[in-house]
Amino acid sequence: MPAYLATLAIALCPILVIARLIVLRRGGTRGLHFASMDNKDYLIPPFALIYFYAIFAGAFGWPLVGSERFFDSAAIAWIGVASCFAGLLLVAVSLVAFGTSFRVGIDADHPDKLVTSGVFAISRNPIYVGFGLVLLGEFLVFPSWIPLIYLLAAMWLFNRQVLREEAFMRGHYGREYADYCGRVRRYL
Repeated sequence: MPAYLATLAIALCPILVIARLIVLRRGGTRGLHFASMDNKDYLIPPFALIYFYAIFAGAFGWPLVGSERFFDSAAIAWIGVASCFAGLLLVAVSLVAFGTSFRVGIDADHPDKLVTSGVFAISRNPIYVGFGLVLLGEFLVFPSWIPLIYLLAAMWLFNRQVLREEAFMRGHYGREYADYCGRVRRYL
């Protein structure tokens, strides 16, 4: 059962983001700016698809290289499921708190207001924290090399994107953003 719930959680991540983008689009905001600053971002989707396959393979018994488990514990798997759904909840709350300011990528031409309230009063990057919790949960449910490597790579990629976004926001929002950084931690 934990494997199926973890698979549901990973499937819901892009669904939440796509649903938010559709709502924004209907309101007249173009929220998708993926790879607008760096074309190397186009390397991410193929690797994400491989990750999705690895998770689904683990749940449904599909063929997969390197699927030997590091450990097998039902208790840890359930902790992983809890982590997945806590992360999903954090992502959902963040998407709502973002309002019309949510973007995938950096919108240098039409940035919205700086969001500092709600969950953003606790973390400057709650969506990345939420996605990190989901990936950690996936590893706890499917404890093998592929989820571990993806967890570590995702942490690096999230931090890389956060640093890009912070550089943009420092330039765009100036003192308001600097004050916000002084009050609220980057992640937790």
